[in-house]
Amino acid sequence: MHRIRSIEDAKALEGKEVGISEWIIVDQQKINQFADATGDYQWIHVDEARAASELPEGKTIAHGYLTLALVPTLTENFVQVDNLVRAINFGCNKIRFYSPVPVGARVRARAVVLQARKRSGALHLTSEVTIEVEGVKKPACVAETIGIYFVENGSL
Repeated sequence: MHRIRSIEDAKALEGKEVGISEWIIVDQQKINQFADATGDYQWIHVDEARAASELPEGKTIAHGYLTLALVPTLTENFVQVDNLVRAINFGCNKIRFYSPVPVGARVRARAVVLQARKRSGALHLTSEVTIEVEGVKKPACVAETIGIYFVENGSL
């Protein structure tokens, strides 16, 4: 974990990999729960019987946005901002889904800080997060994410 006490600490991380997460399993329950939460019941995600006969690997695949939604959990231990009041997801500049995540696959994240800026008393941290699938050469997802970290008294 990288500790950020000041804007200088954050800027020192620019261009550096700040973490690699543990592997987590994307099981059918997680896929079904995401389908329930979003209303996206496309058969490639939820119909195991049809996937067995029609998809190349014979398995359902996770929603791309489920893969993206795992980013906060997978990266939560990469940086620690001192005197943090709250952190928010400001969005993404660019997202690409390069390979599917088949049910039962293990995924992990790695992140590189692209830019650290102080704006309105908060730290804006832009990172490139790559979601890898175990045993697959191409990543499942590469996303340029922006987090805003608000600290006590706006002091960074």
